[in-house]
Amino acid sequence: METLTKVSEEEYLLLESTATFKSEYHAGEVVAMAGAQRNHNIIVANLIKLLGNCLEDKKCVVYPSDMLLKLPECEKYVYPDITISCEEEEVDIRNGLDVLLNPTILIEVTSKTTGSYDKIEKLRCYLKLDSLKEYWLVDSEKTEIMSYKRTLNDDWLMHHSADIDEKMTIGDCEILLRNIYKKTSLV
Repeated sequence: METLTKVSEEEYLLLESTATFKSEYHAGEVVAMAGAQRNHNIIVANLIKLLGNCLEDKKCVVYPSDMLLKLPECEKYVYPDITISCEEEEVDIRNGLDVLLNPTILIEVTSKTTGSYDKIEKLRCYLKLDSLKEYWLVDSEKTEIMSYKRTLNDDWLMHHSADIDEKMTIGDCEILLRNIYKKTSLV
């Protein structure tokens, strides 16, 4: 029987601050991050460009997948594909490592290997963040997007779209679904 050695959050943050590759922390376990496929990378690049241009003159900041996020309710540290912060940021600096505590919008680009985790476990954890207003799941294998938006009553509304000509409103940005998938093998 294999014995897993659990590490504390502090040990993880110390290891992560000097690591040559990214890992996530899942309640005592350190999980190495895998590389991504071509469509995934193009979608992330498209979204960062589109959102960055749209939010250029606003107080929001768009981060790529290197911004570490703490999920205290789930005892996790994760690297979302895209993080948008529009409030005054709360950042915990540990051993030179920036850890964001209050994202406004999170976007995950899903694949066969990450889809279930992003749609179930991360969804459950992300929706517990008081600062979070929107969570987006963008499929990298078909033109399909799901969004969760917090209402004024603290409920979550889910929207599904597979219409390539639909305009999606991410935060203050209107983006044509077609432009999210531009230059992928899907359009």
